[in-house]
Amino acid sequence: MIEISARSNRAHFAVLLLLLIAPVAALAENPGWKPVLQGNPDSWPAWRGPEGNGVSLAKHVPTKWGENENLAWVTPLKGWGDSTPAIVGNDIFVTLQNDANELRLLRLNASDGEIQYDILVDQAETPRKAPKRKAQKFHNLHNMASPSPVVSGNYVVTHFGNGVLVTYTLDGKEVWRHNLQQEFGEYTIWWGHANSPVVYNGLVISVCMQDSLDDLQDTPVKSYLVAHDLETGKQKWMTLRMTGAPGEEADAYTTPLLVEKDGKTQMVVMGGNTLDAYDPMTGKQLWYLPGLVGGRTVTGPIMADGTIFTTRGMRKPLVAVQLDGKQGKLTDDAIEWEIDKSTPDTPSPVFANGMLFTVTDDGIAHCYRAKDGELLWRERLGGNYKASPIVAAGNVYYLSVDGKCTVVAAKDSFELVAENKLNDTTIASPAVAGDKLYLRGKAHLYCIGK
Repeated sequence: MIEISARSNRAHFAVLLLLLIAPVAALAENPGWKPVLQGNPDSWPAWRGPEGNGVSLAKHVPTKWGENENLAWVTPLKGWGDSTPAIVGNDIFVTLQNDANELRLLRLNASDGEIQYDILVDQAETPRKAPKRKAQKFHNLHNMASPSPVVSGNYVVTHFGNGVLVTYTLDGKEVWRHNLQQEFGEYTIWWGHANSPVVYNGLVISVCMQDSLDDLQDTPVKSYLVAHDLETGKQKWMTLRMTGAPGEEADAYTTPLLVEKDGKTQMVVMGGNTLDAYDPMTGKQLWYLPGLVGGRTVTGPIMADGTIFTTRGMRKPLVAVQLDGKQGKLTDDAIEWEIDKSTPDTPSPVFANGMLFTVTDDGIAHCYRAKDGELLWRERLGGNYKASPIVAAGNVYYLSVDGKCTVVAAKDSFELVAENKLNDTTIASPAVAGDKLYLRGKAHLYCIGK
């Protein structure tokens, strides 16, 4: 049984009918809060797409494919990583780490998958063994190429798990580079740094949330947000984010979420038992909701209809937090509802048609009514899941580790559209651009749809 805790009376007065008949599986129109568009709606310029929420506005995305069916092209990748491809126009950007421990950036032609360039960004070994604390060691499911690249204008920003942050022009000319470990201290996150940067209004914003080691040493290790000028690499601001979370609870692998209301943008961050927001132009903290005790946080937040949906980490409660423009410290009254059981550890949620869709790491998909958290359906998909689901053309795409993708209608009752299989390991989240679906496997990049 799913346990739901109601946190406000108004959560019981959900008006669902209009949302259920909405024909497009994108965010419902809301006169208040809305996601910040980070590029052309037909592109996928960063992890989780143009709005940072896993939703594509494409209307003709394929639902059926296989090893010999509906593949536009397949390109072998000489190296692997869990980063999601960034796709803008006819360019695809992919980061990877190869057997020689080279960290590389590739640009591919979206029409035929041909590699246009393959740039050596840096070189670094991936530590697999390390003390339980004091130094990062990487989980065997990922490597240095977990942060996703970001495309903005004429620039592509890359970040890797060794701390190197490098920006190139689209044609492959290096513009600037930093190494955040060298500048701000070595990473102490337990399972390998994986946060993706975001770009907003000419700023590249990176986040680092990690074990402070404050019980082991006099000077705690820093968790922080830092912004660099997109064109010059000059540091514009740096804000400490010391939430007081102990040990591994301070670790977070999440990417900031940009939301906007009345022309004012906030950058929402989840991790370290705290949900908070910042002014992306100055780094000033605007509000914070502490006490969301869970554990290290992998699932990133999304926003829909003026509400932030996120998990507390390590399969702890899924919470809905109202955005109401308050400043400073928030209280538990900001939590509209929470789901206590069967929540994801790794895959982030996705929203469509007034509903929230999740999948647990062991393959149980859920659909909740977003207004009050009521469970609408639950289905065992089978397999293991690390990729975050996406929504496109009225469907939800659930991609398992073993290459199976289950396509389900974004409706209030379970409706299987298709099951598809590729013979590859698929941990990176899917991407959609130009009515094509892109799946990044450990061995190949697949373009689906002819």
